Amino acid sequence: MQSLKFYLSEHPSVVNFRWSNPQTLGSTWSFLFSSTAIYIVSAVTLHTFLSLILPKRRRVPLGPIPAIHSLCISLISALIFIGILLSSAADIRDTRWFWRRTKTITTPFQWFLCFPLGTRPSGRVFFWSYVFYLSRFLHLLRTFFTVLRRRKLTFFHLFNQSILLIMSFLWLEFSQSFQVLAILLATLLYSVVYGYRFLAAIGLPSSACFSFVLNCRAVLLGCNLVCHFGVIFLHFVKGGCNGMGAWCFNSVLNSVILCLFLDFYFKRHLGKRTAGDISGHGGSSSSGLYRRRSASEMKSE
Repeated sequence: MQSLKFYLSEHPSVVNFRWSNPQTLGSTWSFLFSSTAIYIVSAVTLHTFLSLILPKRRRVPLGPIPAIHSLCISLISALIFIGILLSSAADIRDTRWFWRRTKTITTPFQWFLCFPLGTRPSGRVFFWSYVFYLSRFLHLLRTFFTVLRRRKLTFFHLFNQSILLIMSFLWLEFSQSFQVLAILLATLLYSVVYGYRFLAAIGLPSSACFSFVLNCRAVLLGCNLVCHFGVIFLHFVKGGCNGMGAWCFNSVLNSVILCLFLDFYFKRHLGKRTAGDISGHGGSSSSGLYRRRSASEMKSE
């Protein structure tokens, strides 16, 4: 445990991390915009190409690649969760003396919500925030798996993945408040969800876990909403939080993503469920076939 704590929170590479360092991979605006554009163009091009050369509903076999991808994201997310949790404890221990001077932060939970004004993107927690930012590029590969297996590409999917990448960049660029708690919640969810997807990919029974995944997403959404009100309270009552401009921009993007997700969910899943109920009157065999296909499609989202 001491060795794990050292490598995850006390190693010189973690303690001395600097986001503004020119040698830091992906720390420039040009890299962010070019990589996002390449991702969108590549996904759309692949989708168009497959639609032209392959018969309708024909899937490209990927073998164990999606399962390995899900396992990697689950393990990396768990590592980031443990690393930023240990690093947060170390930073709280080392910066308590500074809290007394600012009078903005008085408890560790307030620090999770609100960085003091003047916070720079350096040190332990920003190292793990940087690792989380890099892990977003691994998440982008799932888009190409979706296109290759189902040849379906939606605006919501591209927008959601691109915005999450941009938001994680803004967390570092502007030392945005609330990012530590957001990363803790997100990586905990990813480790569970992608662990479930790995189990489903290798054929283990997982139908009972799908409702649990949805419940995890609902809990994450509720926690984020409550925490956003906490950030607003600390900013206006306690004297200001760092990176509030980026926080406001992220809040707007989160609201757009939420609206698109709800619209996508109700149109896609509830519409299919209604169609299944109508077709079920025509015969039990077609209804059972619809339920199996519907469950399979929902698991792949």
